Amino acid sequence: MDETEEQAEDTPKKKSKLPLIIGLVLMIVGGGGGFYAVYSGMVLGQKTNEEEATDAHVEGMPDIAFVELAPMTVSLLDNGRDRHLRFQAQLETPSQFKSDVEKLLPRIVDVLNSYLRAVELDDLKDTAALVKLRAQMLRRVQIVVGDGRINDLLIMEFVLN
Repeated sequence: MDETEEQAEDTPKKKSKLPLIIGLVLMIVGGGGGFYAVYSGMVLGQKTNEEEATDAHVEGMPDIAFVELAPMTVSLLDNGRDRHLRFQAQLETPSQFKSDVEKLLPRIVDVLNSYLRAVELDDLKDTAALVKLRAQMLRRVQIVVGDGRINDLLIMEFVLN
């Protein structure tokens, strides 16, 4: 026998890596599938929001009404230059107080107009200005109308020209 034939017989054959690769791929696919099954709620899952909504007792809408305020245009001064604020809102009120609120609309408009005229232009340029203004206006309207008659003030339009 030749030396090369002897060396070939002495060296062991390399094992195939195919089973290792297949096992690794199956492990990754199985792990991903298991994660998805648990994450989506298919296994050990809780009820989804849609299922809870259908199971839950649906409550009726609250008994509220909205009173629309006429659009207001308020003049503001900006370094000697006239600027205008266009403002429109609606008041959320319990239905039984809607007529009371409508009777006091002229006073409500007066209070809002006076407040908006007193606001400085720099205050309006702040990013959180609308939240602060809304809270201030709501409180003033609640004082005019009386506690418990106004739930919220909804700003429909707030444009600074």
